Amino acid sequence: MTISSMTGFARVDGAHEKTRWTWEIKSVNGRGLELRFRLPGGFDFLEPALRKAAGTYFARGWIAAGLAFERGRGAAGLRVNEAALDEAVRLVEAVRRRTDCAFPRADGVLALPGVIETDEGAGEADEREALADRLLESFRNAAEALCAARRREGESLHSALAGQIDEIEALVARARTSAEAAPAAIRERIAAQLQELLAGAPIPEERLAQEAAMLAVKADIREELDRLSAHAAAARALLASGEPVGRRLDFLTQEFNREANTLCSKAQDMGLKRIGLDLKTVIDQMREQAQNVE
Repeated sequence: MTISSMTGFARVDGAHEKTRWTWEIKSVNGRGLELRFRLPGGFDFLEPALRKAAGTYFARGWIAAGLAFERGRGAAGLRVNEAALDEAVRLVEAVRRRTDCAFPRADGVLALPGVIETDEGAGEADEREALADRLLESFRNAAEALCAARRREGESLHSALAGQIDEIEALVARARTSAEAAPAAIRERIAAQLQELLAGAPIPEERLAQEAAMLAVKADIREELDRLSAHAAAARALLASGEPVGRRLDFLTQEFNREANTLCSKAQDMGLKRIGLDLKTVIDQMREQAQNVE
């Protein structure tokens, strides 16, 4: 199982009787699932069924689908619904009087729902219904092709994210090694500072132990490292699930970043602080990738 990207493109051609068409679907990142359809006049009635079909293929992403027709001779044509056109013009004039805006172009008025209708003769209503069924079937094929394109892009995302999790785990391991020596390092640093302040006078062992213990507790990063390791395991599980996990991955990167910030604030030496900064860099890269995941 692999994850899917929210970026992709698909184009599918279809034909029925004397009518040919092309579906083009493209998708980019989105917080949720947002659908936009561009349909020829007279075929707006298809949109509810198209939306329902799209919902079975996609969980997230901004998706735009366009349908282009090429009609042969003898195919049902289009006509203007005069009543709908008159009403549209009346409404436009009313808006113009109130807002002093420019009159819309003819193609804009004709694109309004109901203004353009299919010019059907006897028996052509059944043919139109059959065409609608074929168009919906063709759209499903285009949606499947877009899903395949998003999965291919998802394979690259999967590799990038898995590599970033590897880097995080390697940095956590380095931080653990550094942390193991922290109490002794803190004790030595305090002893050196006190020797300097006391001009070589003897340092009470009990006092030295107390100061070292207090600073060691403040500098203890084992809890942060344990949580970073747990987050890395959770991220791997999400990548292996094969489900739409983009939102959960994005949230997880915020948790990663929270622990890395705490690690940096607790770091008592530059080596550990550099590890924390490296962690933040990798986590930021991971978050950018996670925002592309469905």
